[in-house]
Amino acid sequence: MSRSTILWSAVLAAAAVVIPFYLDASWLQDGLFAMAAAIGAIGLNLLTGATGQLSMGHAFFLAVGAFGYVYFASEPQEGGAHALGGLGLPTPLAAVLAVLLAGVAGGLFSPIAARLKGAYLGIATLALIFIGQFAMTNATPVTGGHNGRPVPPMELFGFVFADTPEAPLVIAGVPFGALERLWFLGAILLLGAGLFARGVLRGRPGRAMNTIRDHEIAAGVMGVPVSRYRAGVFVLSSMYGGLAGVLIALVFQQTVPDYFGLLLALAYLAMIIIGGLGSVAGAVIGAVFVSMLPRLLTRYSDALPLIVQPGQEGVGAAEAAQILYGLAVVVVVLFLPGGLLGLITQLRLRIGNRLPAAAAPKHSLTPTPETRN
Repeated sequence: MSRSTILWSAVLAAAAVVIPFYLDASWLQDGLFAMAAAIGAIGLNLLTGATGQLSMGHAFFLAVGAFGYVYFASEPQEGGAHALGGLGLPTPLAAVLAVLLAGVAGGLFSPIAARLKGAYLGIATLALIFIGQFAMTNATPVTGGHNGRPVPPMELFGFVFADTPEAPLVIAGVPFGALERLWFLGAILLLGAGLFARGVLRGRPGRAMNTIRDHEIAAGVMGVPVSRYRAGVFVLSSMYGGLAGVLIALVFQQTVPDYFGLLLALAYLAMIIIGGLGSVAGAVIGAVFVSMLPRLLTRYSDALPLIVQPGQEGVGAAEAAQILYGLAVVVVVLFLPGGLLGLITQLRLRIGNRLPAAAAPKHSLTPTPETRN
């Protein structure tokens, strides 16, 4: 690991620790959504960026993780026709089971993922979105229907990741509520997800995945089980989506079926394309860009031209963000094949090459007594 990597890692770690002490609740919530998006984007990048398998149904697995956690952790509620089911399990166990449930859902679809590729797989996974929307809307005892269900807060070793007015937590004069506590949980989950994916990509599985993406026939000749790898990566990507769904549910504190629709699936594709295909850092950069852009446009819409306030006629922040996503995808595909990560890498290399040249001593051409002799 280079010195620059260690330095940047230390800076990011320090920023992650300090941020909850200075930002307000709305910014922390936006940051948590970006963390959840980054976890899901890392999983999709393993499938699409590293293995070359197009998936347009990633939002389905986020929904499985979110609603699975709620069902496993919630107590059953009697209410006649509006009764809600639940298992009442400890929340850490419920989160693990929700991630495994997303993996099982991916495993059920993996035989199709192992046989199809490219646009054919993309169209097949698109069906998961519509199936998921139908199930989430009609399976009322599990999902709560159109209105969704409240999300039980995470509790780990007696520590509750929620607001506790009866026993407030204050650190360095800053009250730590639900968002401040979830911030550190999200940072740990993102760090673990990123390190695991980085290990996969840099190891033997990653080399096999890249070979399948670039030279499928050659991979088969070399003895790589192509179908098995495709199915396995699809399951792993689904579990990443389930973990992202659990974190989104904890931040939202309410699961809503409409959130896990086609627009979310397309947003995840935009994340990995804009950030950079095939890398963990690219997925994180793209997730931050795509998830934070509409919120930034909403916050500063009064100072931006052509963007109207919410409720007014015209192009709102959400529509403007979608337009910018499309433009960014086109620009990346045409001019920046490495995405924003590739652009950052190029700029860093150029700056690094210029600094040694500027620091090199200039040899004087003025003759000295020694040179005259």
